[in-house]
Parts: sequence; C-alpha cells; structure tokens
Amino acid sequence: MGRNIDNKCKQCRRVGEKLFLKGERCFSPKCAMVKRNYAPGFHGPKGRKRLSDFGTQLTEKQKAKKYYGVSEKQFRLTFEKAAKKQGDAGKNFLKLLESRLDNVIFKAGFASSRAQARQLVNHGHFTVNDRKTDIPSFSVKLGQVIKIRKSSQKSPYFRNANEKIAKAERPSWINFNNTEMAAKILHEPKDEDLPQSINVHMIIEYYSK
Repeated sequence: MGRNIDNKCKQCRRVGEKLFLKGERCFSPKCAMVKRNYAPGFHGPKGRKRLSDFGTQLTEKQKAKKYYGVSEKQFRLTFEKAAKKQGDAGKNFLKLLESRLDNVIFKAGFASSRAQARQLVNHGHFTVNDRKTDIPSFSVKLGQVIKIRKSSQKSPYFRNANEKIAKAERPSWINFNNTEMAAKILHEPKDEDLPQSINVHMIIEYYSK
C-alpha cells in the first residue's frame, strides 16, 4: 500500500487528538500535542475552524484511518466488509481493524507503535500458527497464536526488547506467554476494548452519502 510519509506529530495536531503514532514519545512531555496543541500551519495557535457536518465526518474518517495506519482503499473495503456482517456495523468495523495483524502485534507488546509493527510484519519476523505471515492486513482469528520467528529471535531488536515485551500491558482478548514469547487470541475485542476516541457513527454517515 502507499505509505503515509506525513510528519506523524502534525497528523495528530491536524485532528486535534493523540493518535499514538510515535510510540513512547506520545506518552512523554516531548509529545507535540503537549507542546503545541493547535493545528499545524503558518498562522499558529489561532483556534480551529468550525466544521460543517460533512467536514466533521471527513475529519473523523481521516482520524480513524491514520490511527490504524491504513490506506483509503483498505479502509473502505474493511468498512464494506463490516457492513455486510450481522450486528452493529460500527462495532464490526472497529473489530475488523483491531484484528489486523499489525494492530495485534502492537497490542501484544511486540512493537511500540503500529507503524513499527507493520514494518516488523513486512520484514517477516512473525508466524501465525507456525506459518510465516508478512501481510500487515492479515485478519487474526480466534485461537490463533502469533510468535516471533526463531530466526528473528536473535536479531538485535528482539534481543534488546525482550524484557520490555514481557512487561507490556495487553487487552483482555490477547493472552501472552512469556516463556514462549507468544500471543494467543482468546476472543474478539469486546466493546470496552474498542477505541473510545473514534466516533464510528460519523464514519458510517460519511460512507452512507
């Protein structure tokens, strides 16, 4: 997919919320949303413009797309897939995005950001049920186990990050085995596991036009 090369901090400032695109930096005083909590641009902190209903919906869609780091085409196809499933389309949509392999790698603590997780997956460092999987958009299913490939465990990144990975906080739907350094999907994300900062109904309204 096309890679978004926009400055990550500016992406957060543009939508007015932390999207946690830079890992640990987002939790530090160096975060741009702490130092410059206003939209980027030449005119500085002059307040945000009032948006129309369409502008609000578009902003929410762009925010969610950047939050998960997916392309417009992938985002739209995921929405269409969620809309065809039974139940709440909004919740189905977020659950599908949460089930992407790059997001699971991030939530399991293997990476400090989704961008880093996507890079690690692209480089073939993980297996799903003992099969090498290098597709970030791969949808992880109930019961599947994600492990670091044996050949990758000796790489400088994983050797230096082992202790940090073991101590990472994880959602209830991911079980982590510290001995095997493996993450297992126990169940699909519950409502409380979904990002509360995303107003998915705005996205539904945007695509319903």
